[in-house]
Amino acid sequence: MSPALPRLAPLFAALALATAWPAHAAEEVTLYTTREPKLIQPLLDAYTKESGVKVNTVFVKDGLLERVKAEGEKSPADLLMTVDVGNLMDLVDGGATQPAPSAAIEAVVPVNLRGAGGSWYALSLRDRVLYAAKDLPLNTFRYEDLADPKWKGKVCIRSGQHPYNTGLVAAMIAHDGAAATEKWLRGVKANLARKATGGDRDVARDILGGICDIGLANAYYAGHMKNAEAGSDARKWGDAIKVIRPTFLQGNGTHVNITGAAVARHAPHKEAAVKLLEYLVSAPAQALYAQANYEYPVRAGVQLDPVVASFGPLNVDTLSVADIARYRKQASELVDKVGFDQ
Repeated sequence: MSPALPRLAPLFAALALATAWPAHAAEEVTLYTTREPKLIQPLLDAYTKESGVKVNTVFVKDGLLERVKAEGEKSPADLLMTVDVGNLMDLVDGGATQPAPSAAIEAVVPVNLRGAGGSWYALSLRDRVLYAAKDLPLNTFRYEDLADPKWKGKVCIRSGQHPYNTGLVAAMIAHDGAAATEKWLRGVKANLARKATGGDRDVARDILGGICDIGLANAYYAGHMKNAEAGSDARKWGDAIKVIRPTFLQGNGTHVNITGAAVARHAPHKEAAVKLLEYLVSAPAQALYAQANYEYPVRAGVQLDPVVASFGPLNVDTLSVADIARYRKQASELVDKVGFDQ
């Protein structure tokens, strides 16, 4: 369980009281998820307590699409939940899901964060931000600036082939075109302080170590580090950085990836699956996403963790995340073409 959860007892109580879900006697719903169950189990437990619906959680680390297709019409899966819009789109494009329109969800989730006809829905956001040394005189940034020669030898980043980065490259293609994105990738590679490797937390670690001044990472990692136990390595890394939410030259929004879900094609309990989705975008459930996992809620007006709130407002890139995901393959090919990870 996340170390943030003990301080969230009042929120758990709210989860049990704030929504008026009808009782579903002797009903259950089966969730297949690529998310670590411990990250969402508190929400599912609260849902069961309120609705009486048992949630059977099946963690599928790899091969979710293959598993569901192999099970076919006999699959017990009602709801499919993933991290990364690309993984979610693979399920939709692979024929593993079905449309599940819901006026309640559509009233909450913006159009650029859901599929047409209820084919899928985002549940939380993961914004790709700039980590910068805390004393660096820098307050605004554009993603394109990462290729500016003034940052030569000062940039840290994880593998360009990681989904977090291929998603950003795909967004760059959508905004600026393939030729400009290739030039940008070459510029970023030329500015690297070290090989593109490691994880997002390593960007903060290496900023503290003086290896680099700036780098790209997800904001929720900064939330975890800055809320870590005082004196721990993670807290030291978090305290060494500030977070800046970049935008694109051709737009005013910050790039986000998502966690999301879709109803399974052969869901035995489709109605129950939709009810669970509606619950996951309710105000108290969204607050738990925000305050326990430090992810950004898809629902407007939800109270954020104070550390995440200190990063400033998140203005999400208005391009559809599904449209961005269409460029993933081209983005991966460009990463290899420029030898970004070499």
